[in-house]
Amino acid sequence: MDFLPSEDPGAAEARRLDEADPLPTLRAEFHVPAAPDGGEAAYFAGNSLGLQPRAAAELVNEELLDWARLAVEGHHHGRRPWVGYHELLREPAARLVGALPHEVVAMNSLTVNLHLMMATFYRPAGDRTRILIEDSAFPSDSYAVGSQAVHHGLDPAETVVRLRPRPGEEHLRTEDVVGRLEREGDRVALVLLGGVNYLTGQLMDIPTITKAGRAAGAVVGWDLAHAAGNVPLRLHDWDVDFAAWCSYKYLNGGPGAVAGCFVHERHVRDASLPRLSGWWGNDPATRFAMAPDFVPVASADSWQLSNPPILAMAPVLASLRIFDRVGMDALRAKSRRLTGYLADRLAGIGGLEVITPSDPAWRGCQLSIRVADAAGLVRRLADEAGVIADAREPDVVRLAPAPLYCTFADCHRAAEALAALLR
Repeated sequence: MDFLPSEDPGAAEARRLDEADPLPTLRAEFHVPAAPDGGEAAYFAGNSLGLQPRAAAELVNEELLDWARLAVEGHHHGRRPWVGYHELLREPAARLVGALPHEVVAMNSLTVNLHLMMATFYRPAGDRTRILIEDSAFPSDSYAVGSQAVHHGLDPAETVVRLRPRPGEEHLRTEDVVGRLEREGDRVALVLLGGVNYLTGQLMDIPTITKAGRAAGAVVGWDLAHAAGNVPLRLHDWDVDFAAWCSYKYLNGGPGAVAGCFVHERHVRDASLPRLSGWWGNDPATRFAMAPDFVPVASADSWQLSNPPILAMAPVLASLRIFDRVGMDALRAKSRRLTGYLADRLAGIGGLEVITPSDPAWRGCQLSIRVADAAGLVRRLADEAGVIADAREPDVVRLAPAPLYCTFADCHRAAEALAALLR
């Protein structure tokens, strides 16, 4: 089935938009899967797994060569010494999320980091025990907060409060979240929400909700799995207590990539905070004294447990260099152009409903559509049209025109394929 005939005026317009865009595509810097016709696929699944930067293999191979050439000496004498390798990611990651460098550390995976943060910041006492999450939180977040409640001897059914949209609506209203905190904040110990909801693509009002949560006396943390590398963030200025994110979605760090963590400056210098400790969180000045007493370094590094996994960090470094070169403001501007174009094209297609906010200010680059047989539709999109998206059962298809490598031509192709398959 030919979804893009050469005489298609829509295809010509999409190509014109690509040629005229202020930020040319960086698609050539990534490996793009092949489509059934032998060309490149239109890849809209970067909100699930980002594409591989072409520079990643070279960086990984350099570490393999240093390992072969130097063995243990690579910790101090490699071209990028391993003992401080995580420092290479610190400043670009801090710029990405709007943090001071010592507030950020690359470590572990997302849910591990959330548990480490809650081990420090979820301190239920008296009536202040509740954890607020969104009802449509990613399941791992639900499991994590529920298990933290159990760890403290509490009943998750009473401790975990799931915030739901108003009847008939898809999204949480900021005023409803703030109102809940104003009414019941004295019982809330922790607010832990997704910065961008994985299912609907809604961008939450992070600064307003953070302010309300902290005013209520709660700790406020954010899961930024779908926000980091997708929307500009100002975690330090917004006074967020902590945040964590993965690096394999918009950050293109590879499957299971090393994640990131933010701890606000007012906490990183507080050595009295309880934390689960490990060797790599100890002050480097005393780390190799091998003493039994833990001396936390005055940065987010003090939440590290083990030495950094070099081969897993190299692809993240390759991707962060691209983000650092382009900048989130430019990427956000292109994201709004691409996502707006795709939203306009989807609006004219029968048989689907876009459930992502229509206001560009309250969405990232993901558009979620409700449609019958979502999984079957995603399979046909890939097999028949070379359009790669993903499905969330039972009835949501997610399309993410990531601005680093997606194009207007990709968006046109996706819309034409959806229209043809739904007719």
